[in-house]
Amino acid sequence: MAQNGTKMNGATNGHKTTEKKTSWILGDKFEARMPHHDGIKALWETKWKFPCSKSVYPFHDGQFEDFEPVFEHLIKNNINDGYGDAYTEAFFPIAEKLTRQADDLAAYKNHTAASELYLRAACLYRIARFPHITAFPEVSSAVKWKAWEAQKDVYMRAGKNWEVPMEEVDVPFADKQGADRDVIPVYIRVPEAARKGGEKAPVVMLFTGLDGYRPDNTQRSDEFLKRGWGSVIVEVPGTADCPADPSDPESTDRLWTSLLGWMGKSGSFDMKRVMVWGLSTGGYYAARIAHTHREALRGSVAQGAGTHYFFKREWLEKADGHEYPFALGPAISLKHGYTDYEKYMDEAASKFSLLETGILDKPSTRLLFINGVDDGLMPIEDSMLPFEYGTPKEARFFQKALHMGYPAANASVYPWMESVMAG
Repeated sequence: MAQNGTKMNGATNGHKTTEKKTSWILGDKFEARMPHHDGIKALWETKWKFPCSKSVYPFHDGQFEDFEPVFEHLIKNNINDGYGDAYTEAFFPIAEKLTRQADDLAAYKNHTAASELYLRAACLYRIARFPHITAFPEVSSAVKWKAWEAQKDVYMRAGKNWEVPMEEVDVPFADKQGADRDVIPVYIRVPEAARKGGEKAPVVMLFTGLDGYRPDNTQRSDEFLKRGWGSVIVEVPGTADCPADPSDPESTDRLWTSLLGWMGKSGSFDMKRVMVWGLSTGGYYAARIAHTHREALRGSVAQGAGTHYFFKREWLEKADGHEYPFALGPAISLKHGYTDYEKYMDEAASKFSLLETGILDKPSTRLLFINGVDDGLMPIEDSMLPFEYGTPKEARFFQKALHMGYPAANASVYPWMESVMAG
């Protein structure tokens, strides 16, 4: 809960909160505006250049030599709007060149070298489609959607030739209602024994975030395979080509019901050993499904989750200047089905807060919250609040770490998943 006595009044459906100013654990950083918001030069030099040089998030699978000339072009031409077409188009030439080179290697059956180049191209397309895309109520950006389609294409050119291939499956959205669409696109990887009709594999449903989507999780799916687990990777409502209506809070419950039903019929997965791992905005859905579908799950990891305070105007008004690489407002409002950020800030809590909608009062499966204490996107209070309601929870928080608790977080996530899956 928030510091200095700012807390919830009551513990039943229809919770109300005090409206006095919250004293955030984030402290003075809550009011601060980070320097990378001062344009593309500042973003590159103060936030992105270092992780790019190390090929770590969001530049995993990529190479510095691919990105440096792109950002030199953006800086030289004063292209600062990450939501704009000119930003996205700047990444295409190098991505297209890498794709041609990979195609040449693939033609000679040099799939290992081709895969590396395809993944480098996919990483360029990933950053090109930042900070967010959605198809609801229509495609949010035609140029970014082109980058998204290209990313999926080159990624699957790589993934289909791996020793354990990545497969793309269109799952029927059998429980769809209202504005929901027909098909749930997922990426799956299944251990060799299960693929050949042997013992069914334990499986992790990986829920992606606001800007990280299906083709961005090779490393996690590799880690699952090392442990003998399959993976089903899926976007959350309001992102990429997820078919669930983002303006309907219950569309996600229908989405998971359909997906779990398909998984059970597929014959590949041990449905008594199903876990969920939700990343960032996906962490919200990991916390929600832990309550709404608890009997179907062995456990759930909600990493970097916003559960209640995140949806409040007081937080959202400042989050635009925090650690997200671009302005958060346009992306997060559209992700929830809103085109008006002011309206979103007024209405989000009553529609999506797991507290105000009563979800947290329900019993849950085993549920682990993971985050950095200094998270400027999803307040750490949102990973603490659920402990006051419903079933006892588990957590690991990292002092002085930002959103998601990186880089230390995964060292806690995998052992917890192993113990729960084995249990």
